[in-house]
Amino acid sequence: MGKKVTVVGAGFYGSTTAQRLAEYDIFDTVVLTDIIDGKPAGLALDMNQSRPIEGFETKVVGVTTGPNGEGYEAIEGSDVVVVTAGLPRKPGMSRMDLLEVNAKIVRQVAENIAKYAPNAVVIVVSNPVDEMTALAQLATQFPKNRVFGQAGVLDTARFTNSIAETLAVPVKSVKALTLGSHGDTMVPVPSRCTVDGKPLSDLLPAEKIEELVVRTRNGGAEVVALLKTGSAYYAPSAAAARMAKAVVEDSGEVLPVCAWVDGEYGISGVYLGVEAQIGAEGIKKVVEDKLTDTEIAGLKEAAEAVRAKQADVASL
Repeated sequence: MGKKVTVVGAGFYGSTTAQRLAEYDIFDTVVLTDIIDGKPAGLALDMNQSRPIEGFETKVVGVTTGPNGEGYEAIEGSDVVVVTAGLPRKPGMSRMDLLEVNAKIVRQVAENIAKYAPNAVVIVVSNPVDEMTALAQLATQFPKNRVFGQAGVLDTARFTNSIAETLAVPVKSVKALTLGSHGDTMVPVPSRCTVDGKPLSDLLPAEKIEELVVRTRNGGAEVVALLKTGSAYYAPSAAAARMAKAVVEDSGEVLPVCAWVDGEYGISGVYLGVEAQIGAEGIKKVVEDKLTDTEIAGLKEAAEAVRAKQADVASL
């Protein structure tokens, strides 16, 4: 059986994710769905025509889905489903402003995934991602390890890029990490940040590091403000595609993701940005690493902020 991945939502984020997944050339099929008639099929045709140039064989299939789940039969047998459906932010909007409108969309998508791809691992990227991940798990009723969200890979990449630019070093010299929620209670982990193996704190003063942390926290808003219409998708799609790749390759790679936390760091019963080992069944395990007391306090604060909101989504 060849590998199959579905991307729900053919906006900039979804279509770019589908393109990246196709270009990896590790799947037989990438299915791209959207509610806008013809759009996913048109994008799929365009991507398939790039195959001879880019040299990949993965077939992209575009499907229009209807209000009552029409079209979702195309996702049957998917190993992974990436959920990008929902509205993007506009300038001045917080991720939380999207909560109600995107909750309705994500719930409907999740129910169709449960119906047509009951064995899939689900990666949620719709905002606000911590809450939408919790909602997707409730709506699919999948085991919690099979539903997780994309946040830390993207936030860590933004942090890494800022550090590399500030110090004028190659991005591959920088190791960085962000945990917590995707948004205001993001917890960058300076104690785990190094440049060519040297602690970041040896290379930059504390206030400069804090400046980079703030920029990372506002990374999405910075892009939104510049674009004016729509939100980031190149870095986010790279992050989502990498996570899907780790699942289908059963790689066991440790990535910062929005995962169900049950006892780690003294935190229980909440979806939160932590490091986790990724494999064919989704989250193999949450990886607890050494953090400073301040970082753990930040993580607990993030957990409580997210917990309150996640309790609300059950009714949406």
